[in-house]
Amino acid sequence: MTNTTAQLTLDRVKPGDTLPELSHEVTATTVILGAMASRDWRPMHHDYKFAVERQGVQDIFLNTPNQGAWFERYLTDWTGPKGRIGRVVFRMTSPVFPGDTMVYNATVKDVSTDDTGCGWVTLDVSLTVDGKPKTTCEARVALPVSDDDNPWDRRAERWTP
Repeated sequence: MTNTTAQLTLDRVKPGDTLPELSHEVTATTVILGAMASRDWRPMHHDYKFAVERQGVQDIFLNTPNQGAWFERYLTDWTGPKGRIGRVVFRMTSPVFPGDTMVYNATVKDVSTDDTGCGWVTLDVSLTVDGKPKTTCEARVALPVSDDDNPWDRRAERWTP
């Protein structure tokens, strides 16, 4: 899904555009390494017996930071290296387990330029498993307004996510 064409710039995006899908099969390793990386030692993310007997779920499941990291990967795969995430707000509605195939999709909701000249794309993003929504997300991502622009160069009052 990586953006292999020329650098994505704001003029190449419009409301209603859809992003390429990202699909990933979740394994126990996906769940456990994500929990470890975020230092989340709660047992429902690595201990099957605890998850099933104490939490009442079918297996261990992805934690919040792990899902956040997958949203970030999805967005930055699309934007390329000059895309800069300004804000991501997501709501998990049901767990993602080993054996599930996560599917990420997004639609461009808005394209704008702020008072500082920074280009912004607002996206509705979803994580589904077997066509059922698991997590919904709204993201605001800065894109270059031209080939020589780089949102990562913006600081202080020029960066208002």
